[in-house]
Amino acid sequence: MSYHYETISLEKGMYGRGGRSFSQTLEELDPSERYRGTALESLDAFQRQLKRFDIHVKGAGSDLVEKFFYSADSAVLFPEFVARVVRQGMEEESILPLITATVTKFDGMDYRSIASTPSEEEKKLLRVEEGAEIPRTVIRTQENLVRLHKRGRMLVASYEAIRWQRLDLFSVTLRQIGAYIGRMHLQDAVEVLQNGDGNGNPADIYAVGTAPITGSSGTLSYNALLDFWSQFDPYRMNTLLVGGDTMLGLLRMPEFQNPLTGLNFQGTGTLDTPLGAKLLRTSAMPSGMLIGLDKNYALEQICAGDVCVEYDKLIDRQLERAAITSVSGFSKLFRDASKVLMV
Repeated sequence: MSYHYETISLEKGMYGRGGRSFSQTLEELDPSERYRGTALESLDAFQRQLKRFDIHVKGAGSDLVEKFFYSADSAVLFPEFVARVVRQGMEEESILPLITATVTKFDGMDYRSIASTPSEEEKKLLRVEEGAEIPRTVIRTQENLVRLHKRGRMLVASYEAIRWQRLDLFSVTLRQIGAYIGRMHLQDAVEVLQNGDGNGNPADIYAVGTAPITGSSGTLSYNALLDFWSQFDPYRMNTLLVGGDTMLGLLRMPEFQNPLTGLNFQGTGTLDTPLGAKLLRTSAMPSGMLIGLDKNYALEQICAGDVCVEYDKLIDRQLERAAITSVSGFSKLFRDASKVLMV
C-alpha cells in the first residue's frame, strides 16, 4: 500500500513559506488526518518523512549524520531536525512554563502588550442597583514597546567532521545549545519580573529588617517570609524564584524540615514550601534576593517565530557554519503580581 507522504517533493522554499514553519507547510501538504486508523497515525508529517528515507535519529541504532545527505530531498529535512532537537533542549527542565501566565506567538520585532491598572476602588465588585451604571475595567495598550531579544549560537563544523557521527550523539550537542538559549531567555524573564518591561512597572522591593518585613538584614527567617507573603493580596504568591544561596538558607529553616516536605524533596527533587508556593531554583537569580509571584498574572512570554536555523548553509554547504537563533521577550502583565525580597 502506497501513502501520499512517499511522493511529496521537498525543497528549500518550504522553509519560511508564508510565515509558516517547515513542519506546518509539510503538514498542509500531508495532513495527519489521512493516517488515522493506520500504523502511521502516531507520526506527524516530519516524522513520516524520516520514515520515508529510513532515517533513525534516536537510540543505539541511530543512523549517521551523512544519511540526511544521501539525496537532495532528504537533505531538506536536516534543518528541521536540528531545530527540533534544539527546541527539545530549550524545553528540557525549563522553568519558564512555571512562571509565565501566557505565551504569545508574534511575527515581528515590535510588540505592544496590554495592561489594566485599576485603582483599589475599581477593583471592588460593588453591588449594582437597578438602572445604575456598571463599573468599568479599562484595558489599554502599553505605552512602550516590549523589547525582544535574539539568542543563539553559531554551530561551526565541516561535513567531514561529523558525517560519521551517530545522530543520537550529535543530538546531545544540539540539546546543549538549546539549553544555553533557554537559560538566556530565563535571565530575560527574571530581569522583567524585577525591573519591568519599560512601561513603569518594576516590582515592589522589600528588604528584610525594613518595615513591613521583620527580622535582621542579611538573615532570611520564616517570619520574614510570612511578612513577604502577606503583601500579595489580592494576588496569591504561588511561586518563589531563588538562587543557590537563598535555597540553602531556606533548606536550613526548621519550618522546611518537616518530614513530609523532606520526603517529597528527597523523592522528587521538588520542594513544597510551608507557604504553599512552588520553590524554583535558578542561577539567573542574583545572590541575596528572591522573587515571589502569582504565576497566573505576572508575566507574558512573546515568541517571534520558532527556533530558526539558517537552512541554506545546512543544505547546500553541508553544515560549514549554521546560525541557530530564537527571538523572545517578556511583558509584565500585572505589576503587583510579582514582588522582590532582598535578604
